[in-house]
Amino acid sequence: MRLSETRVVLTGASGGIGMAIAQALCSHGAEVLAVCRHQEPLLPLQQQYPHLLHWVKADLTTAEGRQHVLMTAQAMEGVNLLINAAGVNHFAMLEQLPGHEIDSMLDINLNAPIQLTSLMLPLLRQASRAMVVNVGSTYGSIGYAGYATYCASKFALRGFSEALRRELADTRVGVLYVAPRATRTTMNSPSARALNAALKTAEDDPQTVAAAVVRAIVGNQRELYMGWPEQFFVRLNSLLPSVVDRGLRKHLPLIRRLSSAPLEKSTKP
Repeated sequence: MRLSETRVVLTGASGGIGMAIAQALCSHGAEVLAVCRHQEPLLPLQQQYPHLLHWVKADLTTAEGRQHVLMTAQAMEGVNLLINAAGVNHFAMLEQLPGHEIDSMLDINLNAPIQLTSLMLPLLRQASRAMVVNVGSTYGSIGYAGYATYCASKFALRGFSEALRRELADTRVGVLYVAPRATRTTMNSPSARALNAALKTAEDDPQTVAAAVVRAIVGNQRELYMGWPEQFFVRLNSLLPSVVDRGLRKHLPLIRRLSSAPLEKSTKP
């Protein structure tokens, strides 16, 4: 896919990874419709790329918001790339999460991308070549304590991506599933950052993730798993989950202690 000929609908565009993807795409000449609730974080990028970066305000958890995105996209001269990058995460043990926080994670991380993709597919099918990109997580392949609902949403997003790819196998629309590891953003909660620091978990910056995503899009890849040893543990967990069980169990006391801090929102890929 040639980025200079690409017209993109990008959700979660004001977040760390989303904004980095928007900047990377625009720097290669792609026209981007940035979907998010607040325009202010995007203003510097809009000033830098006034003819390439457009903004639409939408609540993707509502049918009205998703329909508004579709109508705005239809006004562009064809869309050939949909990137579902909007996401939310809350680091907490399951019993600490109120029901509305669980609903929010499932709505934003799973229901919204499925519903928006369904709406956008007829438009994508009109292109000579198109792609749907779903931004998941390493936690879409490895269940981790303190992230049960987040893992559930990302496991499901990975399954959705696989099934949709097979559903569209005889069309011109491809599907790319992206699984970043921990990513350094200002939106991560202090407790989540403390856990990563205590476990010496490697973190990527959003620009590194965005560059990898762009390369995967250009290369028409099916999947992108980032980081080592994360890639190894994803494979190990699929083959020998009991080994991973034993390795992660020793982290439980630390996870329980840090997750007992006041509940704060954090965003992860």
